[in-house]
Amino acid sequence: MKARSTLAAWAASAALTAVFGLALAQSPAAQPKPADAPRALSDSLPIPPPPKVVGKAWILMDSASGNVLAGENIDMQVEPASITKVMTSYVVAAEMAGGKVKPTDPVMMSENAWREGGAGTDGSYSGFEVNKTAPLEQMEKGMVIQSGNDAAIALAEHIAGSTDAFASLMNQYGQRIGMKNTNFVNPHGLPAEGHVTTVRDLAVLGRALIRDFPEAYSYNKIKSFTVGPITQANRNLLLWRDPSVDGIKTGHTSSAGYGLMASAKRGDQRLISVVVGSTSEKQRADDSQALLNWGFRFFETHRLFEPAKAIATQKVWKGEENELKLGLTAPMLITVPRGRYDRLKSTMDVPSTLVAPIKKGQQIGTVKVTLDGKPVAQRPLVALEAVEEAGFFKRLWHELLMWWES
Repeated sequence: MKARSTLAAWAASAALTAVFGLALAQSPAAQPKPADAPRALSDSLPIPPPPKVVGKAWILMDSASGNVLAGENIDMQVEPASITKVMTSYVVAAEMAGGKVKPTDPVMMSENAWREGGAGTDGSYSGFEVNKTAPLEQMEKGMVIQSGNDAAIALAEHIAGSTDAFASLMNQYGQRIGMKNTNFVNPHGLPAEGHVTTVRDLAVLGRALIRDFPEAYSYNKIKSFTVGPITQANRNLLLWRDPSVDGIKTGHTSSAGYGLMASAKRGDQRLISVVVGSTSEKQRADDSQALLNWGFRFFETHRLFEPAKAIATQKVWKGEENELKLGLTAPMLITVPRGRYDRLKSTMDVPSTLVAPIKKGQQIGTVKVTLDGKPVAQRPLVALEAVEEAGFFKRLWHELLMWWES
């Protein structure tokens, strides 16, 4: 019995090693260097500190993993100003996805929206005529591209009936996506008591919009928008400076200072930066560009596993099939300091015994990735196919085998 147990343990260990060797080989990402390959001198050097940023708080986040690459005062509550409208965009997109509103809905530019956020105020406005309607999609572009406070109010009233009710929706969605230190009071970001957030939460929000609603996110890269006789340019200066930047939102009030949430994608790698409390439009753009360049220079993203492809095969008892293919539901992208990909280690945590029936998509275990012994990512490992329960005699036979192997 002891010899058989030792042999089984050895076989399981060998199989697991082979599985992960195969999984990494299937990845289109660059392969790890051989253990005895000479390491570039630069790879052994510590990452230099990030560039100095002018502002109250700032952050640089890896979009694939949500890991914070650098930051300062990332959990200090600050005023979001017009970056608030990213949350308004998220709510609009979510309500649209739920079938509650449509892009063609006629949205009224009410007198309240016009008075509170129109041309007669100190803030930015879209220019839609008062007491007239425009398609929801056009009104949203007026909010996103022109940063129209009037358009934000009109959208809030259309979706929730009032700005107060809409703010409640904003907070509910914010909590759902992981914004832990944020409270929204209005849909536009003009100063209001209790209207606060953090740069970490704003980066989480930007990541969620990019991931969940890419079409809504795409409005943020449009450089100008025309309403009637008025054409206004997008205030994100990075759209003209860096072709890899495709969003996302600026903000400014006298109390909040100048802010910018920016995102850029180079290859498989996407980074998100947030700077708030800066001193000018140019300064917030310069600092954001410097952060993004630093992140792309000293970190790299690798695609370890593809979705719906088997990265492991596990034995199944009492099923019509004797084996089950396991994989992921989404690509596994890992961002690590540049030159350290070969230090990544993958492990698989699955139950020692799997018994049918098993549903397709059912979580079976987890894949964990570490860098120099520290965890960097973890993803659910799911069944890529269903395994139905076997007939009576096979189940009985497997019951005996399970008892014997135990």
